[in-house]
Amino acid sequence: MGAILNRATAEQRREAALAVEDLVAVLALAGAKLPSVEVDWNYGRLTGAYLIELGSARTVQILRITDLLRKGLRLERQADAG
Repeated sequence: MGAILNRATAEQRREAALAVEDLVAVLALAGAKLPSVEVDWNYGRLTGAYLIELGSARTVQILRITDLLRKGLRLERQADAG
C-alpha cells in the first residue's frame, strides 16, 4: 500500500478493526460466536475499502444470532411504536 493510500485509509482500518472487536464482544456476551469473523485486510490494501468477513459458523451459532437479532428488532419496533 502506498503512503498516501495508507494515510487515507487509516480511519477505515481502525473502524473495521473496532467493528470486529465490538461484534465479537457483543456476541460473546450473548453466548454466541462467529469463529472466523475477520477484516479482509488484503481487499482493503488493494481497494481502500475494508470488508468484514463473517466466515463460517455452526448452525447452532447462526440460530442463536438470528434469535438475538429477532429479539432486538422486536424491542426496536416496540420503542418506535411507544
